[in-house]
Amino acid sequence: MTKPHVNIVEVGVRDGLQNEAEVFPTAKKLSLISKAINAGLKRIEVASFVHPKLVPQMADAEAIIDGLPKDTDATFIGLVLNKRGYFRAIEAMEKSGQKLEIGCVAVASDGFGQKNQGQSSAESVEVAKEILKLAANDGVRAQVTISTAFGCPYDGDISASKVIDMCKSLSEAAPIELAIADTIGSAVPNAVRDMFVDVKTALPHMPLRGHFHNTRNTGVANAWAAYEGGANTIDASIAGLGGCPFAPNATGNTATEDIVHMFERSGIDTGVDIEELIKTAHWLSGELDRPLPGMVSRAGKFPAK
Repeated sequence: MTKPHVNIVEVGVRDGLQNEAEVFPTAKKLSLISKAINAGLKRIEVASFVHPKLVPQMADAEAIIDGLPKDTDATFIGLVLNKRGYFRAIEAMEKSGQKLEIGCVAVASDGFGQKNQGQSSAESVEVAKEILKLAANDGVRAQVTISTAFGCPYDGDISASKVIDMCKSLSEAAPIELAIADTIGSAVPNAVRDMFVDVKTALPHMPLRGHFHNTRNTGVANAWAAYEGGANTIDASIAGLGGCPFAPNATGNTATEDIVHMFERSGIDTGVDIEELIKTAHWLSGELDRPLPGMVSRAGKFPAK
């Protein structure tokens, strides 16, 4: 009997590193990408095409795209927040000969939207739809994430009905996938499960992805709840690295090794080698010269050899 499977998107190179105070060198980012591929990760978010003054860690987006390995079946994702970023991503692809999957973002709250993208929630939906349509016209795979779907540091709680309406509107532009993100780590499992069930009911043929931060120690549980609710893909960051420059105290993505441990021990295949993840987490901790939040990389694989 075939085991059930869940896909993992590695976001450490982009969402993990973007909040670091010291710029992580391009060569080391490319090493991290190679290590992620070696661990069996098949989709990796590698860059964000945003203004370098806003997110200095992402200033080397073009250099990263140019340096990506060509001899791999991994899919690389470039994040764009507006049409200017989209055209930068297209130019980087053309110059490097490297294909990218485009990730765009709509924001569930006006407060966060203004801080993060200079857009209201409604404006962010329309911009995301424009980018999705441009990508379809250019023959480029593109997906969309709804950020602050469960809570906003400026506006507080976000209604589930608003997020579901956003999903329906965004689906009109035919993304390859919809991601629902707990950007500040405020969600709890029952709310996550209910949200994914409701979106899956409204859009039964749309692939769903979950993105969770562990700010309040619920990230791994929320990832499980999303899977139960119909998500077939989960974002995670090696060693739990990450945060958001525009969300105060939103530290820590869910650690890839913690997510993989949970699913694999539950009989759900990820296709990822947890021992390689642990080695990479230790390497990354050494490069950043501090302990990182991931738990499994500290405790070790279970059962041990």
